[in-house]
This record gives sequence, structure tokens and C-alpha cells, in this order.
Amino acid sequence: MTPYDAVVLAGGAAGRLGGADKPALSVGGRTLLDRVLGACADAGDTVVVGPRRPTARAVRWAREQPPGGGPLAALAAGLRHTAAATTLVLSADLPFLRAETVRSLLAEVVRGGSGVEGVLLADPGGRDQPLVAAYRTEPLRRELALLATEYGSLSGLPLRLLTAELSLGRLPHPDASFDCDTWEDVAAARARIRDDGRVLDEWITATKAELGIDLDVDTTALLDLARDAAHGVARPAAPLTTFLVGYAAAQRGGGPEAVAELTRKAVGLARRWAEEAEGPGGAAPAGRSGAAQGEAAGGQGQQPGDKAEESE
Repeated sequence: MTPYDAVVLAGGAAGRLGGADKPALSVGGRTLLDRVLGACADAGDTVVVGPRRPTARAVRWAREQPPGGGPLAALAAGLRHTAAATTLVLSADLPFLRAETVRSLLAEVVRGGSGVEGVLLADPGGRDQPLVAAYRTEPLRRELALLATEYGSLSGLPLRLLTAELSLGRLPHPDASFDCDTWEDVAAARARIRDDGRVLDEWITATKAELGIDLDVDTTALLDLARDAAHGVARPAAPLTTFLVGYAAAQRGGGPEAVAELTRKAVGLARRWAEEAEGPGGAAPAGRSGAAQGEAAGGQGQQPGDKAEESE
């Protein structure tokens, strides 16, 4: 993947939220800022421009001068601490931004070649989202410097003055640019996290962040394992088996390969267990007599007196 640095803008007055600390608001058990930082976790350097806050991973902090000077001033402050040829620029209130969208933006910049100076996300209405974008760093620095010279300061200038001077591509996306400007937006994001088909992925991601675990989890495989253990053994076997797989993987040093291998082994065991109880030649249901077990195995159950005859 293209090496890149990230600048996350986490200032602003959040006027429509009554002055609440918007990046610190929780959606799906994680702050909005941590959700954004999770989407760009593989950045070379990550600079957050705004007041210092607790974060799930280490970042570099910066402030525009004067504080509250707007997005262009904040972006310039962040760029002073980056060195990569490509810069990912994000606002700190994007609950549905994910790593795959970041990778797509970066790939589009590469695909566009030298004629493209950045790629913006476009929302479902076709509107440009300049704070969900990947830019070539040199043109970004150049245009910010020209604007600062022309206007005397970047403070208070609108983003459109910057994007109008850059050659930009667009990447449509249905929801990654959804931001939380109002309490209604926050409520909608919280409800959507719990109701859509990604609720388990969201929960696992939040749990990994809370526990400090950096491990890819194949949710489908683990759910299949839990199902097989519950149906083939007993219902409580599902959580216990998945715990044991995780514990065994940790003993091997962790990693997705260890989890996948041990999951396959546990699935095989659960299926063999079930086959013994249900398949031909398997164990008979509890309560059947020895004669009935023999008949089930091949119609040769012992008759009364057989035991005595065998011993003579």
C-alpha cells in the first residue's frame, strides 16, 4: 500500500452540539476520534490538530495559531509535522470511516498518476468531502503557501479556496463521509451501529481496542465454530470453545494464521463429536439397552444367554 501520513482535524467549536467536545463523543463504545484513528492505523505519522485528549493509540499533537482558525489553518499546522509524499486528511467525526475506504482513496491517487493531486470522497448526493481525502503532499503545501501569501493568513479561509486550485479525483461512497454535526446525527450513528449487519464487526473492533489486541479476527469462522460446538456438543460449549481457541492462539504467539489453524482443528473436533452421536456406528442415545445398541450397529444384538454361551 502507498506510504502515507495522516492529518486529523479535531478542533472546532461544535456549535450545533452546544459546544460539546465532539471528537470525544462515544459511538459504538469508542470515541469518534478513536474510530477515525482506527481507520488510518497504518499511517506512517498521524498528527491530530486540536486540544489533547486521551486516544487509543499514540499520535502527534499540533494546534493552529490562533486556535479556532479554521480548517486551512489547522491543515497547515498538521502538515508541518509530516513527511510522506501522500497525506490523508480527515475530520475527527466520521463514525463509518473504515480502513478499506482509506485504502481505496490512496489507491485512487496512485491510479490517477501525476495528473491527479488528490482524491476526495463524494457523498451519496455527489457533494465533495475535502476532509475525507488523500492528497499529494507537495501540491497541498504549495497551494496553502500561496493562499497564505495572497490573504495574509489562512485563519478563517474556507476549504473551497484550496480545493479549487487542485486537480482532484472523486471516489463515491455511500456512508463513509457521514459526520456528526448535531445530536440527531450522533443518535442516528449510535442506532445504526447496533442495527446494521456489521454489529458483530463493530463489537469485535471495539473490544480489541479496549483490550489492546491487534489481531485480525475471522468473525464468520468463529461464529461457525460456535455454532458447531453449540449444536454438536452443548450450548455452553460455544463460548468456552472460542475462548480456548483464542487462548491457544495466544500461547503460539498470536496472529491470524494461528487463530485460523486452531479454529479449523476445533471445528473438526466439534463435527466428529456430533457425528459420533448422530451418524451410523455412533454412540446410541442415552437410555437405550445394550441389545438395542447392537441392533443399531448392525442387527446383531446379543440375545439372552449369549454371554453365558461365549464364556463356555
